[in-house]
Amino acid sequence: NPSSSAISSLNLSLTDPSTFILMGIPGLEAAHVWISIPFCTMYVIAIFGNFSILFIVKTELSLHGPMYYFLCMLAVSDLVLTTSALPKMLSIFWFNSREINFSACLTQMYFIHCFLEIESGILVAMAFDRYVAICDPLRHSTILTNPVVAKIGLAVVLRSSMVILPLLLLATQWPYCRTNIIPHPYCAHIAVVNLACADTRISSYYGLFVLFCVMGLDGIFIAVSYTQILRAIFSLPTKDARLKTFGTCSSHLFVILAFYIPGLFISLTYRFGQNVPLHFHILIANVYLLLPPMLNPIIYGVRIKQIRGRLLRWAGTGAAAG
Repeated sequence: NPSSSAISSLNLSLTDPSTFILMGIPGLEAAHVWISIPFCTMYVIAIFGNFSILFIVKTELSLHGPMYYFLCMLAVSDLVLTTSALPKMLSIFWFNSREINFSACLTQMYFIHCFLEIESGILVAMAFDRYVAICDPLRHSTILTNPVVAKIGLAVVLRSSMVILPLLLLATQWPYCRTNIIPHPYCAHIAVVNLACADTRISSYYGLFVLFCVMGLDGIFIAVSYTQILRAIFSLPTKDARLKTFGTCSSHLFVILAFYIPGLFISLTYRFGQNVPLHFHILIANVYLLLPPMLNPIIYGVRIKQIRGRLLRWAGTGAAAG
C-alpha cells in the first residue's frame, strides 16, 4: 500500500530527524538583520579582545603567573563558547540559513553547555588564586606552581566534559516525532529535548542538577573565597593598603558578576516569568552567551595595569603609523 509506506517513512523521518530547523528569534523575524548588528559587534569585540589577552600574556614575561594563566584559559573558553553559537546564528539572521544537521545540532548543544561549565570552573580557580594571593601571600608561589595550575585547568575541563556528557547521551536516545522546529537561533538543551515525544523528565532533572549542584556549588565556593578575601582586606591597617589590595581582585569580581547575575536572571525568568514574551527570553539567553566573553577582556584590559599598558602601546604605535 503506497499510502501506508509514505506514512511510515514520514514517521521514520520524524522519529530520527536528519535536520532541525532553527527559527532564530520567533516574533522578531522582521528585525533579524537589525538584531544581528549588535550581536555581530559583540562577537567581533569578544574575538579581538580575547585574542589580544592571549597574545599579551604570551609575549609579556611579567605576566607568566597563575592569575594570567587562568585568564588565558578563560579567554580560550570565551572564544570557543561564542564561536560555537554565533556563526550559525548570524547565518540565520543574514541568509535565512535555518537548517542544521541533527548531529551538528547536538554537537553545538554539547559545546555551548560544556564551555559554560568550564567558564564557571575557571572562575572558581581564579577565586582560589586571589584567595591564596591575599590571605596567604608568602605561600602563593609554592602552592600555585605551574604544574598545579595545569592540573587545575585539566580538572576543570574533565569535570565539565563528564558532567555535560549525560545531557548529550540522553538527547540522542529520545524519539523526535513532534516537530523538528527549534524556536531558538542555536541548539539549547531544553529547546531540543522539548521536541521529543517521550517522558523527558530525566533530562530536565539532570539539567537542574547541573545548574544547581555544579554551577551552584561553584558560586558557593566563590562566595566563601571572597568572604575570606574581604575579611583579610578590611583587617589591613591603612586605607591605601586596603584599596591597593582590593584593586588586585576587583577585575575578577566584576567578571564573576557579569557571568553569574545574567545567568541567574535567565534561570529565574524561564521558571517564573510565564508572562514574559518568548522572544524576550530567547533574546536575553543569546545576549548571555555574548556578554561575558565580550566584557571579560574589556574589564581585564581596563583594570590590570600591565595589560592596559600594552594595549596603550599598541594604540600609540598604530596612531604613529597612521
